[in-house]
Amino acid sequence: MKDMAKKLGVSIPTISRALKNSPEISDELCEKVKRLAKDMNYRPNPFAMSLRKNAPRTIGLIVPDIVTHFFSSIVKGIEETAVANGYFVIITTSSENSEHEKRNIENLVNMRVEGIIACLSQDTTDYSHFLALKDINMPVVLFDRTCMPDKFSTVIADGEKSAQMATQHFIDNGSHRIAFIGGPNHLDIVRRRKHGYLEALRANKIPIEKELVVCRKIDYQEGKIATQQLLSLPNPPDAILAMNDTLAFAAIDVIKSHHLNIPNDVAIIGYTDEEHANYVEPKLSAVCHQTYQMGQSACELLLSQIKGDTKVRQIIVPTQLQIRESSKKTHNL
Repeated sequence: MKDMAKKLGVSIPTISRALKNSPEISDELCEKVKRLAKDMNYRPNPFAMSLRKNAPRTIGLIVPDIVTHFFSSIVKGIEETAVANGYFVIITTSSENSEHEKRNIENLVNMRVEGIIACLSQDTTDYSHFLALKDINMPVVLFDRTCMPDKFSTVIADGEKSAQMATQHFIDNGSHRIAFIGGPNHLDIVRRRKHGYLEALRANKIPIEKELVVCRKIDYQEGKIATQQLLSLPNPPDAILAMNDTLAFAAIDVIKSHHLNIPNDVAIIGYTDEEHANYVEPKLSAVCHQTYQMGQSACELLLSQIKGDTKVRQIIVPTQLQIRESSKKTHNL
């Protein structure tokens, strides 16, 4: 408002009244102020407004879904950190749809949130709606599935290292043909985990076979199709690394439907949490995330940006490989 007042040669209170269509200001000046406001990407300062009106300070959150324990635990970490710092969180879901994601961003900006935390939908391949947030100086932090780490602060798990450890565990326990089931290849999270899997094969001088890598959508039915495709090969895999819990549980379902033994016929490791890994039979070996910490870190990064920190930061939250029944073969094949 100060910049606009200087450009037009009027006072700040005049700018404020013009933006509110005050009858004290001429229609011509109101129109001139609004045009300039649009040209300068002006938006009211929600921090100043909250001080004046005692309104709640809000941040926006966009997640692909709220159903899985993975995302709900991250949401909890974000929300509890926000509340402890005097903020209210508006939670939206993209339902893995980029158009919904764009709409959510637009709605959150119109609601005058002070910053946005987001995990990309698996449908998102164009990032212009996030770049537009940079143009209006909206603080943004991305987590788990991210883009343009040179422009946006991010919080991710150690996907490459964890996939390499999981694949090495298979090899150490007698598996020889190890498959990888992932999501869309454009997602950075898929690329990181697939790279870790491939690095483990290279380190052990195991030939890389393209037919053993199936990357479709992160979806239960798609996971079943991918597993069916692998088990239908002339020389099927004796181990599967599934890059998230949805795909891991889908793979288990198909393996059992083929009357194959887990882990002796097909060993499996997924990416899931401590609780859900114990619900399946046999109990699932899995890479476990520190989901609450991921949410906490994302919120702390955003609050730091809101306070004026302009440095782009990347936080990698360590994971842990939990070995249970699904990956330890009781005999060497």
